[in-house]
Amino acid sequence: MPPQATSTASGHALRLKDLFAGYQQIPVVRNVNLEVAPGEVVALLGPNGAGKTTTLETIAGLNRPISGAIEMSGEDVGGTAAHVLARRGLALVPEGRALFPGLTVREHLRLAGGRNGPRERELLEMLPELEKCLNRKAGLLSGGEQQMLAIGRALVTRPKLLLVDEMSIGLAPVIVERLLPILRRVADELGASVLFVEQHVALALEISDRAYVLTHGRIALEGPAAELRERRELLAASYLGEAAAA
Repeated sequence: MPPQATSTASGHALRLKDLFAGYQQIPVVRNVNLEVAPGEVVALLGPNGAGKTTTLETIAGLNRPISGAIEMSGEDVGGTAAHVLARRGLALVPEGRALFPGLTVREHLRLAGGRNGPRERELLEMLPELEKCLNRKAGLLSGGEQQMLAIGRALVTRPKLLLVDEMSIGLAPVIVERLLPILRRVADELGASVLFVEQHVALALEISDRAYVLTHGRIALEGPAAELRERRELLAASYLGEAAAA
């Protein structure tokens, strides 16, 4: 069981307050309140179309919020450009991975890394399967290797806040079981805060401190991951939008 981080110990790495977000001023997510403490791993769960990706993209500065606040370390950053947020320590691993097929693994890491990023050896200790692929082009990697590269590229920036959208998409369950625990290590060993979207609910709750379930654009359920693992009926009901009645 992962250690339980507390949201009151040293402020918040991320806080959403009454967030409304969407596209062309049409809200997809409504009145979302969410917190991630420093060094905490938080899962954002829910059915397809619930607004999870919209939430991450809005936090990362790819969409402007319609209303509400997005705070990083106590500062309202809602509407701040993505490249500015990246300099402030936010890294996003998008659902499509956004790799350059013609660049090698090493070229991806060097392109993303700065002077203060982890050394290559340090990164490979966390993602050892990348070592054999350093000189291989991203377009020739397996799905699991591509996902490791996408994570590694984010980690070389030494993020304070890591957002990960659907790490497991298109991957076999055995690969997912090896990949998801990396997010726990990112928090425990690098001290980053992690908010991730995941469809493999059981695995997500195993590595998380807390979780939120988003349904029809609203938070239907939240709580410590250990408690949610024991309340499977309520968790299932929240996916159907019935948590309030459960």
